[in-house]
Amino acid sequence: MSQAAHPAPRSLAEALRARDDASLAALLRSRPDLITPVPTDLTQLATRAGTRASVLRALERLDRFALQTAEALAVAPDPASYDTLLGLMAGDAGDETVAAALPHALGTLREQALVWGDDDRLRLVRTARELLAPSPQHPSPTGLGPTVQEATSGMSPGRIQEIVTAAGLPSTHDSVSAVAALTALFSDRKKMAKLLADAPEPAVEVLSRLVWGPPYGQVTPEPAAHLRWLLDRGLLLPTAPGTVVLPREVALHLRQGRAHRAPEPLPPAVEPAATHSPQVVDATAAGQAYTALATVEELLKDWDEGGPAVLRAGGLSVRDLKRTAVALDVSEPVAAFWVELAYAAGLIASDGEADERYAATPAYDEWLERPAAERWARLAEAWLAATRTPGLVGGRDAKDRTLSALGPGLDRSAAPEVRHRVLTLLAGLPAGAAPGADAVLARLRWERPLRGPQQRGADEDLRSRLARWTLSEAELLGITGRGALSAHGRALLGAPAPGAGSRTGSDAPDTSRATAGTAPAQAAAHGSSAGTGTPRPAEPSSPESSGPGDKLPVHHHHRPAHVLAPLSPAEQAVATAAAARLLAPLLPEPLDHVLLQADLTAVAPGPLQRPLADVLDVLADVESKGGATVYRFTPASVRRALDAGHTAADLHAFLAQHSRTPVPQPLAYLIDDVARKHGHLRVGAASAYVRCDDDSLLNEILADKRAAALRLRRLAPTVLATQSDPAALLEGLRAMGYAPAAESAEGDVLIARAHAHRTPPRTAPEPVPDGPPPPDATLLSAAIRAIRAGDLAATAPRKPAGEAPSGGEPPRTSSAETLATVQAAVLTGASLWIGYVNADGAASQRVIAPVKVEGGFVTAYDHTADEVRTYPLHRITGVAELAED
Repeated sequence: MSQAAHPAPRSLAEALRARDDASLAALLRSRPDLITPVPTDLTQLATRAGTRASVLRALERLDRFALQTAEALAVAPDPASYDTLLGLMAGDAGDETVAAALPHALGTLREQALVWGDDDRLRLVRTARELLAPSPQHPSPTGLGPTVQEATSGMSPGRIQEIVTAAGLPSTHDSVSAVAALTALFSDRKKMAKLLADAPEPAVEVLSRLVWGPPYGQVTPEPAAHLRWLLDRGLLLPTAPGTVVLPREVALHLRQGRAHRAPEPLPPAVEPAATHSPQVVDATAAGQAYTALATVEELLKDWDEGGPAVLRAGGLSVRDLKRTAVALDVSEPVAAFWVELAYAAGLIASDGEADERYAATPAYDEWLERPAAERWARLAEAWLAATRTPGLVGGRDAKDRTLSALGPGLDRSAAPEVRHRVLTLLAGLPAGAAPGADAVLARLRWERPLRGPQQRGADEDLRSRLARWTLSEAELLGITGRGALSAHGRALLGAPAPGAGSRTGSDAPDTSRATAGTAPAQAAAHGSSAGTGTPRPAEPSSPESSGPGDKLPVHHHHRPAHVLAPLSPAEQAVATAAAARLLAPLLPEPLDHVLLQADLTAVAPGPLQRPLADVLDVLADVESKGGATVYRFTPASVRRALDAGHTAADLHAFLAQHSRTPVPQPLAYLIDDVARKHGHLRVGAASAYVRCDDDSLLNEILADKRAAALRLRRLAPTVLATQSDPAALLEGLRAMGYAPAAESAEGDVLIARAHAHRTPPRTAPEPVPDGPPPPDATLLSAAIRAIRAGDLAATAPRKPAGEAPSGGEPPRTSSAETLATVQAAVLTGASLWIGYVNADGAASQRVIAPVKVEGGFVTAYDHTADEVRTYPLHRITGVAELAED
């Protein structure tokens, strides 16, 4: 396409105006904050793309090489040619790897509207230049200082002429030409080499210390001879009393033209640190998935009758977290993870009562009824999307307050993105391959580098910690096994199995080139518009997102691992179901039996069916857990079952039915002995009393020294009374070895059934978004149509009508003129440019094609909204015909 048809853009707005819809969609997809809300036209879009907050967000999402490219443009002349940029990135000697990767990096910057212009006039947007350019307060990551022109801006003309003369240049008539001559000298490699050949060796050492930054140094009022030699020739320039700086042009000469000491065009490879059999990985992950389910169930069972109290500031107390860790037999950080996971899945919440406590939600009962694989899938899906970060528990917030489990302040919006990216890197390796944590962290730092010393510290540490927590939490949850991604973990991400179209190995970047004519290739060759810049090699396809040539974002359930993107909710539901199907055959089948032993224990050789497990949890105490669970029967546990309403006959029948071994005689005797004593004593409210038909037993209790604390007194031969409450009396007698039963006011035995405490219906906590969500295809299409139409309304040539337009506003026309113009447009089919004020008083400009005028309303096709609308004529402030061209 000729340059006459598409002249070089003079602003970012013009560059955006020359883009096609696919390129605009790529911009809005990569920077969703630009359409929140949708801009009225391309000029407003360009303005928003240049705001500080939006540019900062875009820079933070660049990979290291794209950021290095932007940093090089920030220290290059404005505008700069592609060859100048290539020289800054590859150096005088050239670097084939850098040269091959540069079109892709430049295409990324163009796609995101951080760079615009043709190849001979590349411009970094002004805000990005201000953020990345060197300054004394914010040194550039390149280590370069100011240019000669910037460093000499406050210098006297006489001093500038002295420097020019000492450098061997002819004197000039003004400072501007003198500075230009000095700049040309420092930029000429041959002349600079000749000048430095005469430099004293100590002077060369000083330059070598400043060349890679920081470029500033200190000098005394009477500098040494070698420093004076540098100062006289402008190789060091004063910036303040006692401070000198190495000019940018001198540093670039000493660096052989390179803006960065070590350009990083390629991401660090994520190589396997260990390799296991895929079957071993899947089996290990499945075993851990089963353990995860058992742990969450045990946690919720522990809180079934009402869990720990909610702190006044929210969350669990340190004591309650420790108690939970002991109950689960895990460390406190791991206990915090399980508690937060159950909360993220909507299984626990606060009950909202006056004495607020944590408890299971009604969703927990529904979750328990699901098959094991589906229960795991719900936990894994909740973990993948959660922004709450259990690893922060125990740390301090910005106000030096302790962060507690289930408390406020644990949301980190970057957590889902880091989790997804870490697992995606694992998905790019062969099945069974486990990477080292350091390799994963190095790759993540390349993909999201920090922009300088001012951003090091908390943010950098958080992303690294998020990645490490992801690796450990994925192992706890059974998404990975022995550090490698399992088959059901791949399915959870929507990734294909290795060998089904995904790359394997080091997850190196895709080196294939974009198809000729696609937006990335055109952007790399000609800028954001179709210009006449020097053609460049087509850029490689992005490893992170679809190319800007894609008209609309198209998601597939299976995609190559190196371009995996987070799934939409509908896609994630499909992927989660697939993961559950893969995991289900690997989980052990629940058993309907136990093995009773003569030492009053029962061994469950695997997971038990829920009715059997529920009854056994009441009848016996868990003694040890693992591959097999050991239960122990005690008088207290048997009494607990009797208190729950079971009879001795029920317990004998239950054990005979569910034991693969005969019921041992000691266990049968234990049940009968406890049952015989159970309820022989009756405790009621007097404050409390105990009655028994056997007065000798009451005499025995009164004579027992352990009963002194109960302060019992005889009311009748068969009745004892106390000031203690019935519950304390029950516990006291049981501690003495008796088996009393509570009774009602009518004298009936009270059956003490466990009361399951549930919260009112609660929804799972919503993740805190990291900025606006990526737009879907429908929103992108509608936004682009609206922006194009609004731009047409703002830029279309108009015929003069009514009062002269001012400031780009539609002309003011009278009601009669408006009606006549609209009626004429209905007859001719012409389009009109109108000013319109809606019912809220908001003014806008629109391009409409009137269809009919009737009853004070005009019905027209609105190009801005891309639909037929009806407008009251009295709300149209002005109208003008569009020029025929």
